Amino acid sequence: MEACYLYILYSPSLDRYYVGTSHKPHLRLKYHNSSPRGYTRGGRPWKLVYVKEFASRAVAQKWERWLKQQKNRHLIERMLRGEFNWGE
Repeated sequence: MEACYLYILYSPSLDRYYVGTSHKPHLRLKYHNSSPRGYTRGGRPWKLVYVKEFASRAVAQKWERWLKQQKNRHLIERMLRGEFNWGE
C-alpha cells in the first residue's frame, strides 16, 4: 500500500483553509495554484500549511471527510498548532 497524505492549504487572500488528500501533496499544491477551474481557483496563491501521512488512501480520505464535516476553522487551527490528538 502506498502512503497517502491529508493536506491543508491556506489562502491569505480569502483567509480560508482547504482540506484534501493526495499521494503527492506538493504536486497537488501546484495544481491548485495553476488550474483554470475548481473550488480553489479563486484563492490563489494557496500555501501548503499542513501535511499528515496515513498508511492508505482510504484512511486519509476518511479523515478528510470527517474534517470537512466538522466545518470548524478552530479545529484546523488546533491541528496547525499541534494540539490535535489523532488517536495514534
